Amino acid sequence: MSFRKIDISELQFNPFTKIGKEWMLLTGGTMDKFNTMTASWGQLGVLWNKNVLTCYIRPNRYTYEFVENGDMFSASFFGEEFRKVLSFCGSHSGRDCDKIAETGLVPSEFDGTVGFEQADMILICRKLYSYDMTENGFLTDDGIPEKFFGSDPYHRAYIAEIIGVYVKD
Repeated sequence: MSFRKIDISELQFNPFTKIGKEWMLLTGGTMDKFNTMTASWGQLGVLWNKNVLTCYIRPNRYTYEFVENGDMFSASFFGEEFRKVLSFCGSHSGRDCDKIAETGLVPSEFDGTVGFEQADMILICRKLYSYDMTENGFLTDDGIPEKFFGSDPYHRAYIAEIIGVYVKD
């Protein structure tokens, strides 16, 4: 498959649908060693005069160590025909299985990090800032900590500049 690098101003999509409904694969590492995970939480916008993606990764996820220890990561977006692949990557750990072998995803290098040949769009992100979410950060009493965390650890948020946008030719 071939990709074309475009200017971010050319993008035309609904981020609520793209992230929240269609999901994305967050991938950290290099072609030598990487891991990917499915995410359906995130934001796209402008911060510090930069186009940014904010994503959230729990520290017990295998992908966390790759994103945490690198400067770059990618967010890959797929068509609906890849729903089962994204479901698998969100429910299985790369510590316990080879997600690439199990799903047939084809990794490829994009600006020093990893994206996937089957993706329709890949955002290449450079980390700018991170912070840890905590229970005492919630300003409302509408049950979010109980509903979304329970005994699971709180996420680390990564705010990253989008330095490359690739779309399928």
